[in-house]
Amino acid sequence: MKNVALITGASSGLGKSFAEIHAKRGGNLVIVARSTDKLKELKKTLEENYKVEVYVLPKDLSKIDAAEEIYDELNRAKISVDYLINNAGLGGQGYFHERTMEQDLNLIMVDVIALTKLTKIFLHDFVKRGSGKILNVSSTAALMPARPLQAVYYAAKSYVTALSEGI
Repeated sequence: MKNVALITGASSGLGKSFAEIHAKRGGNLVIVARSTDKLKELKKTLEENYKVEVYVLPKDLSKIDAAEEIYDELNRAKISVDYLINNAGLGGQGYFHERTMEQDLNLIMVDVIALTKLTKIFLHDFVKRGSGKILNVSSTAALMPARPLQAVYYAAKSYVTALSEGI
C-alpha cells in the first residue's frame, strides 16, 4: 500500500470524514476504531467508491498497549504509514467528584496516552525516512479555561495542542 493514512476514530464523525477525503484523493487507508462492524462497512464503501485499499484495524485505544499493537501489526503486514491522523477521542461530562476514576482514566488513555504513543512511535519512522505528516485533532476547548463538568476533557485537549506545537 502506498500513500497510506492511519486514522484513529475512523468509524464516525471527523475520523470518517478524514477517511473519505483521503480516499477521494486516491489515498489508501488504515482505519482504527473499536467498532469492527462500522469499520468493515466504511472499508466496503471507500473501496467501492474510490478504488483504494483499506486495512481495518479494530482497536480499543483505552488499553495501555494499543499503540504498540497497532504499530506491530502494521509492520507485520508490511504497511508503511505516510500520514498519522490522531482523531480518536472521548468526551464526557459530570461533576469531577461524581465521575468514576475509570471514566476519567479512559478519557486520558485515549485522548492523551494513545495519541502521545502513536505520535512518538510513528514520528521515529517519519524522521528516519525523511517524510510523513501528523495531524493531532484537538478542540477549541484547549484554548479556553476549563468549563464546569468537563475538567478532564479540557485538560486533555490542552495537552494535545501543546504536544502538537512541539512536534
